[in-house]
Amino acid sequence: MSQDMTESQATGMPQPADNYAVLAEFDHPDDLIHACEKIRDSEVEHWDAFTPFPVHGLDEAMGEKQTVLPWIVLVAGLIGLGGGVLLQWWTNSISYPFLISGKPLFSLPANIPVIFEMTVLFAALAAFSGVLILGGMPRWSHPLHRKKSFMRVTADRFFIAIFDKDATFKSGEAERLLAGLGAVEVDYCPADPTSTEFPSQLKWAGILIPLLALAPFLLMVTSRNSTSSQPRFHVVPDMDWQAFYKGQSANPLFPDGRAMRLPVDGTVARGELEEDEHLVFGLDDEGDYATTFPMKVDAALMARGQQRFAIYCSPCHGLGGDGDGMVTKRAQEKGYGWVPPTDLHSEAVTKQPAGKIFESISDGVRNMPGYSSQISTQDRWAIVLYLKALWRQRAASLADVPEEAKDKVQDK
Repeated sequence: MSQDMTESQATGMPQPADNYAVLAEFDHPDDLIHACEKIRDSEVEHWDAFTPFPVHGLDEAMGEKQTVLPWIVLVAGLIGLGGGVLLQWWTNSISYPFLISGKPLFSLPANIPVIFEMTVLFAALAAFSGVLILGGMPRWSHPLHRKKSFMRVTADRFFIAIFDKDATFKSGEAERLLAGLGAVEVDYCPADPTSTEFPSQLKWAGILIPLLALAPFLLMVTSRNSTSSQPRFHVVPDMDWQAFYKGQSANPLFPDGRAMRLPVDGTVARGELEEDEHLVFGLDDEGDYATTFPMKVDAALMARGQQRFAIYCSPCHGLGGDGDGMVTKRAQEKGYGWVPPTDLHSEAVTKQPAGKIFESISDGVRNMPGYSSQISTQDRWAIVLYLKALWRQRAASLADVPEEAKDKVQDK
């Protein structure tokens, strides 16, 4: 402390009106703890301690009461928890119920992640806001920051300040009390002439930014509850508007004027090369119609052929292949001059080799169109196999029945 200040304390002269606090500087945390205990037991009410790092036992030495911040965080977390439960229950069970395989509309385990995140979010926001509000922040300026020696509080010095609104400050006892506690230096901190009013620019920004943030939601509500003859405005157009030609449209870029292009002659798409003539065309090595199947014949292939036959062939030929399908019957009733389809059990068909039947299914016969574009190669062979099973069934004798099933056939 300066000599002039010492003389001022000794004479008991009132302190200047522009002082904010009496500031005592300590160089060790133990000295700070001891000084805080003495001040705590004195008549001083408005004071505080400042350290560059947390000092164990400082709260007890200052006589600080438990802060309400944990309760604020707890209440906010419970609000987030309840809000998460309510939000998901309302959206899934009331506002937009969506039944999936008989599952319940609301199940607590499935909603735990969102509930947890809402709880953490609300608690974190409450902790952040609570620290600012309870600490009296934000402060646009502070008188202690104008004191050059106080800048060491973030490095290696410890301070105690008794503020001007305390009774000991006005009576001059504050200086004498701090000087007797082993402080390295006791000095006065002048008041800060900077205005403490909230900046008007920030005030208006705090009002306008939330209003502007609500604008997109208001526009969405307006759009959802109104009609317009104009298409919607695409904020993100993605690929909604592309420079391409639609099917069957004209394109002046090519000599033939067509937008749809045919495959280049002599080319084959990758992965579509058909080298096995037996499989693809139903021909053997000599170029004749094959009499065998190019794949393994089993019950699965037979079942597949029965299914494909029922889908593609039975509408005209009937499920039994007799030419009495529903399309045929309907056409005959209406008198459309319908040409009945071939009876698949006729000798002209049953005598054909498997490769010929495969070709007929692929390329079509007379009024029947080809099905190569609708039915895969393997499925066309499966239909051929099923046709042979139908023929075998019609011409079957008791000798064709397995031994274990003959007794049942004879009983009937």
